[in-house]
Amino acid sequence: MAGPASGKVVYEQEGVFIHSSSGNDDQDSLLSGILRVIEKETEVIVDWRPVDESLDSSNILYARKDSSSVVEWAHTPKEKAVRGPEHMNSYEAEWDMVNTVSFKKKPHSNGDASIHTNGESKWSFLFSLTDLKSIKQNKEGMGWSYLVFCLKDDVVLPALHFHHGDSSLLILSLKKYVVLCESPHDKRILVNYQSISQSFENLLDEPTYGLIQKLKKDPYTATMGGFSKVTNFIFDSLRGNDSSAQQRPPSEMADFISDAIPGLKINQQEEPGFEVITRIDLGKRPEVHRRQPVSIEEWTKNMDSEGRILNADSMKQMIFKGGLCHALRKEVWKFLLGYFSWNSTKEERANVQKRKTDEYFRMKLQWKSVSEEQEKRNYRLRDYRSLIEKDVNRTDRTNKFYEGQDNPGLILLHDILMTYCMYDFDLGYVQGMSDLLSPILYVMENEVDAFWCFALYMDQMHQNFEEQMQGMKTQLIQLSTLLRLLDSEFCSYLESQDSGYLYFCFRWLLIRFKREFSFQDILRLWEVMWTELPCQNFHLLICCAILESEKQQIMEKHYGFNEILKHINELSMKMNVEEVLCKADAISIQMMNCKELPQAVCEVLGLENSAMTTPDSDNGEEETAGGGIHHAASAHPGLSVPLATSNGTKESTEQEAPTVAAD
Repeated sequence: MAGPASGKVVYEQEGVFIHSSSGNDDQDSLLSGILRVIEKETEVIVDWRPVDESLDSSNILYARKDSSSVVEWAHTPKEKAVRGPEHMNSYEAEWDMVNTVSFKKKPHSNGDASIHTNGESKWSFLFSLTDLKSIKQNKEGMGWSYLVFCLKDDVVLPALHFHHGDSSLLILSLKKYVVLCESPHDKRILVNYQSISQSFENLLDEPTYGLIQKLKKDPYTATMGGFSKVTNFIFDSLRGNDSSAQQRPPSEMADFISDAIPGLKINQQEEPGFEVITRIDLGKRPEVHRRQPVSIEEWTKNMDSEGRILNADSMKQMIFKGGLCHALRKEVWKFLLGYFSWNSTKEERANVQKRKTDEYFRMKLQWKSVSEEQEKRNYRLRDYRSLIEKDVNRTDRTNKFYEGQDNPGLILLHDILMTYCMYDFDLGYVQGMSDLLSPILYVMENEVDAFWCFALYMDQMHQNFEEQMQGMKTQLIQLSTLLRLLDSEFCSYLESQDSGYLYFCFRWLLIRFKREFSFQDILRLWEVMWTELPCQNFHLLICCAILESEKQQIMEKHYGFNEILKHINELSMKMNVEEVLCKADAISIQMMNCKELPQAVCEVLGLENSAMTTPDSDNGEEETAGGGIHHAASAHPGLSVPLATSNGTKESTEQEAPTVAAD
């Protein structure tokens, strides 16, 4: 008999019966079948079917949701076995895409086997492990071993009775892919902790082997698809509805995360090259006010007759303190990202655009000209295209620029990301990059300009998406260093709750707060950060500002590991970007005014030493357009900046100080 679905059969057991009721007869009808666990490329399938028949996949039962989210059983419709984009436009949140088909997205065929059906075929079923909610086992000493699979929305499949052996081997096989633990209510019930949280169910539109396997195999894809909601999964799955479940040690879940994301365990005491930060009096924090966004008039006044920017440093200060009016973003972002030089003329910029346009379309032609036959022999290009198409269909679809089907914005997103794979063969496409491109394309409204601005932004963000995750590890270590200086008490509390690794900040750093603020707020936040003022790694001070604002609630309510994760995750779309920027700016000034700033902190902020950032330093202070204090040395450090590397050693990156135009 042909296999029920293409893939590797990792478990197979004959003599697995369904005891069906037959009319008015008191005895059950015994339907003998074969139970298989099949490992496919993107999912793991559990399949049961009668032993005597080869069945058409159209007769296999699958679960589907109607518009009212009522689950019903139905035969697989042949003409709709493969779902198109028209079935992928329902969204819970920007991060998640909710499919209309829950349990089966692809037709499962029997290869070339001949197809026959009879009355018993209605009992055949298959489901993906991502849809498994729990497994109920029989009591010991109750005859044949049996299992009952309960799927999402409490869909219960017929009991499977193991007449030839027991079910223990099946359970062991399933545990390779999902986390099965005894329910606190009934020891006979094994709960799949990867399916409990509804927010966790739809993290990716493609089924996965499970959080642990996905993280270990491809940590970045798993992180981008899942880390945004993994906090709810951990919190809900451990607590359940029973207060006794709260007694589970949080250290178990801390170990779970640190083991699942290899190489990210952080311990400053063990990291060579990182000094222990002791309590230091940082002095009074100044009050900071932000100014109005830079206007078109202010921008044009700062430009000479040939189009050169007269005082780039002053303009960056104004942008840092207030951002840009939207009408300027299309032009000014090109300067902030390095697409245009600040001292270039209009003519020189036009020549750059012409040259870059030719270069872009040459790269675009490279993937556009690949034939179907060629692509069949290029797995990497196939994988990139598949992932890009999925991500494009769920990126900022609530934004009018990207909403609806056949939206030209979606086509441009797709084409730019595919072309980037030609531009950076080594990195290609990693899930989450669409989030970085979306606001840039929205502002530029031009395919070529958006591509080059995105490519330059990716130069800054490249390490975040590299396979070894070194960029993320370094940032988490640096964030811990800054937070310990600001509030050692809070750091100690987080460590006591197994949260000292700051994993809950992972998403913030990975895509620069893209999912934490509204779309318009992200435009403001990014342009402020792109000024590279007032110091290096200002985005880490933004993290500190957010965490400091949440300290009181976390500590007063005695939040543990799970509650901290859940609380931080739920801050998304609830924060005021202007307030956060004010606090982060104030923190930067407070640190720079400190005469005893630790060396480790100086390195993170790109400062040579604390003396140069004090009011008594030779560089002095300047009043900005927004009334805040700016230290010239921190804004443009013309010096060798020590950087902390993965092994704690220090590297020096020479930064040339730009020439400041005289006032």
